[in-house]
Amino acid sequence: MIRAETLGWKDGMDRLATEKKTARAQLSSVENQLQSIKEKNSVQARKIEELEARLASELAKAKSDAERAKANADAFVAVYQADAKVAQVQGREAAETANTRAHWVAEHSICRSRRETLEEIHARGFDLTEEIKRAKEIEADAEALASDDDDDDDDGDYGRKSGSESGEEPNGEETAPGDNQET
Repeated sequence: MIRAETLGWKDGMDRLATEKKTARAQLSSVENQLQSIKEKNSVQARKIEELEARLASELAKAKSDAERAKANADAFVAVYQADAKVAQVQGREAAETANTRAHWVAEHSICRSRRETLEEIHARGFDLTEEIKRAKEIEADAEALASDDDDDDDDGDYGRKSGSESGEEPNGEETAPGDNQET
């Protein structure tokens, strides 16, 4: 009877030892999986940080491009304002025409710059299709208004135009309306 009880206890201990080995193997497997997941998360976190840094860099570049475009537009406005002062000496009507033209040329330049910036951002994977479409429509309207003013320039100045009104840059280079005039 004691032998039978001892054998029963021994079988129970063997079973518990086997279950213990199985549980340890499962625990080891789970620990390995957890370590693997931690490593993957660490790699993903580094990738996210790199992407965020790259996105911040691209955003800074886009802002820089926008500021440069604004500076170019401001330069155009300054040129056309100078033309407006000369035209004011020649008559009030000519000055109003020059101011209107300067406004729409600057507006067209700003619209073009905004559209190009949106297209660059879109090319980097952001869906800006509607904004680009709207920017193109606004740009076309501004260009049409700027070119409509060209038709009215012949009244009152007897064929004589300043450099920017004739499509000529102040340094004497010819440009066509709507050409990309960024430097």
